[in-house]
Amino acid sequence: MRLEIGCQDRVGIAQNVLAIFVERGIDLRGIELKQPGKIFINIPDLEFSELQNFMPLLRLIEGVIDVKTTPYMPSERERNEFETLVKTFPDPFISIDSKGQIRKVNNVAAQIMCDSLENITATHIGQWLKGFNFSRWLDSDEVLAQTQRVKFQEDDFVADIIPIHIADGNEKQVLAGAVLILKSEARLGQQISVFKKANDNNFTGIQAQSSAMRKLLREAKRMALLDSSMLIVGETGTGKELLARACHAASDRANKPFMTLSCAALPDDAAETELFGAGAAGQANSKRGLFESADGGTIFFDEVGEMSPKLQSKVLRVIQDGTFRRIDDEKEIKVNVRIIGSTNRDLLNMVSLGEFREDLYYRFNVLGLNIPPLRERRADIIPLAELFVAQFGQRIGKTHISFDQECLEFIEHYPWPGNVRQLENVLIRAVSLMEGNIIMTSHLQLPAYTREHGYLEQDFEGTLDAAVKNFEADLLRKLYPAYPSTRQLAKKLGLSHTAIANKLREYDINKKTVKI
Repeated sequence: MRLEIGCQDRVGIAQNVLAIFVERGIDLRGIELKQPGKIFINIPDLEFSELQNFMPLLRLIEGVIDVKTTPYMPSERERNEFETLVKTFPDPFISIDSKGQIRKVNNVAAQIMCDSLENITATHIGQWLKGFNFSRWLDSDEVLAQTQRVKFQEDDFVADIIPIHIADGNEKQVLAGAVLILKSEARLGQQISVFKKANDNNFTGIQAQSSAMRKLLREAKRMALLDSSMLIVGETGTGKELLARACHAASDRANKPFMTLSCAALPDDAAETELFGAGAAGQANSKRGLFESADGGTIFFDEVGEMSPKLQSKVLRVIQDGTFRRIDDEKEIKVNVRIIGSTNRDLLNMVSLGEFREDLYYRFNVLGLNIPPLRERRADIIPLAELFVAQFGQRIGKTHISFDQECLEFIEHYPWPGNVRQLENVLIRAVSLMEGNIIMTSHLQLPAYTREHGYLEQDFEGTLDAAVKNFEADLLRKLYPAYPSTRQLAKKLGLSHTAIANKLREYDINKKTVKI
């Protein structure tokens, strides 16, 4: 039985209480004065009927306010609370005394040690952990917390080693031992992955070690708070949809839907039905489109350069006034949707060729972001590679995966024409098929590449003459708006006026076909 006695904070009151038990020869297991006005007493062999005989005497003591039974002593609750916390802690937890002898371990540590608690207790921590001299640390003049890499049962762990100090009667700190919290590489990888995962309102899931990407994210964070349409330009595989999702999540529309339409994946009729829906509301075969479903949120048009002229005109109207009609329905529907588009094509050139509506281009491109290709932000390549390997290795149960130095140099200098997506896919394949824990260049299935000669895609088609002409036409088309006079352009390129005039005529480059 346990008693809780409420009382005034008076000198000698505890002695008065104990005297009643002493007079009756009642054996006490413990007494605790945890806070002013509370005395807790543990009486293991007392029956409630016996308590009733002297409880009135306790209440008659000067300063005693109340006497009642309690299910547990404060120290019992604290002890069980601590033991529950330690036992269920997801990482190995070890407590040692001031001589380095093990006092307690939790369930995870005991499983790794593969031994019974009786055999583990009182053994020296140095028998189990290698790589840190615990005896020297405990015997040093100033024992400070440490974070060390150690070997625990032949596996690598990071150990947080925290000393336990207790104040003695002279208010000095006496070393009573230490607690060790161990984290495996797999657990650290899990925590880093969670930390890097994008939250609902930030861009932490986008790797940005390079100055170019840091600048891009600064701009994106500002634009995300605005409500205007946005156009994200970048090569295939650079992460345009990932950036669009981050912008949506950081906006005031974050709690509303984010819907995606791939403009290259659907024929016209299917794309219209997907966007606008079909049939009057309430009909058996009616269908809500993306615009209705995303009301209040965001629609992401992936690869708007692939949009047909017919679909372009219909999307333009919705962007202009927010209204549209379902297919086979006369009723107009008004929605409030933010538009984000992406493209890997030169939309301005498409506008000049009449392949993309100029008014739609400017409707999309109110806010513009340009994601640099991976080859132009090399500082991001190795961190991305390490992240992909850790994430996929953890998924399939492979840990301690690393790169040899030659492979790291190759990865960093390879041009990655498929950008981040290609890097991820190549590393997933390498981790899946390799034996051992070290990724080497031979594990990467990529087109041949050298720093001196670059790379050649295995699926290259055409002739050298055609490739040169394509490059030449593209270069002239880009330079023409800045040098619209054939003489100016000839001077810029170091060619004769006649040669430039012939080339402009050959590639149909003039003031009608190229917007100046």
